[in-house]
Amino acid sequence: MYQNLHITAIIPALNEEQAIAQVVGNLLALQDFSGRPLVDAVIVADNGSNDATAALAQAAGASVVFEPRRGYGAACLAAIAHIKATDVVVFVDGDGSVNARQVGYLLAPIAKGADLVIGSRTLGYIQAGAMTWAQQVGTAGVAAIIGLLWSAKVSDLGPFRAIRHPALQALGMQDTTYGWTVEMQVKALQLDFTIVETPVDCLVRLGKSKISGTVRGVFGAVIGMLGMVMRLRWRQWRGSLWHNEPSLPSHRLP
Repeated sequence: MYQNLHITAIIPALNEEQAIAQVVGNLLALQDFSGRPLVDAVIVADNGSNDATAALAQAAGASVVFEPRRGYGAACLAAIAHIKATDVVVFVDGDGSVNARQVGYLLAPIAKGADLVIGSRTLGYIQAGAMTWAQQVGTAGVAAIIGLLWSAKVSDLGPFRAIRHPALQALGMQDTTYGWTVEMQVKALQLDFTIVETPVDCLVRLGKSKISGTVRGVFGAVIGMLGMVMRLRWRQWRGSLWHNEPSLPSHRLP
């Protein structure tokens, strides 16, 4: 609980047995100034792992849901469907690349009225070897295009982020792949949500990356993100933000 807000952390995971227990444990160990747990629930979405990811996550205290359909977005959607009631959803990678102690950096702007808070690696500290040059160039390029198309300040597309649950529901998230983070940011811009970027650390991950390990993987992810940007922009040009357009959330603070 953070300032009377119920916090749920979601971790999409595929073969992350080297780090998942540590990530879950670090999140559940976080406390506020009164010694109460900061994160109320952790949901790990196992995306078809063939190692001990699910068992280790559960042993560390997380709820585990299974989504055999591969894709970052598919895993996130499965975890979201598992939420019964919460105020804020925090998305965390399960590979150890996130400093769990910085969850509070994301939650502070939320408590002050922000709808979506992006943990920006660009504004923060990137440990040597944590991001390849291809990742950094590709991310910067897509972020620049989003900023140009929507006249917004976008420094990063980092997966470490927090969003109010009503706002998340209003976005009607659909992407099942690596266009997920871009879809969330662009739709939030289209709905004129209050978006805040805050500096966070980017650490060297544990285990082998599914994307950044190869130039082909990074290139494929960038193409997917650009495709998402163009689709959402096209729908906006046509006068419809997206299919089954949701209504604005009613959670805004005065």
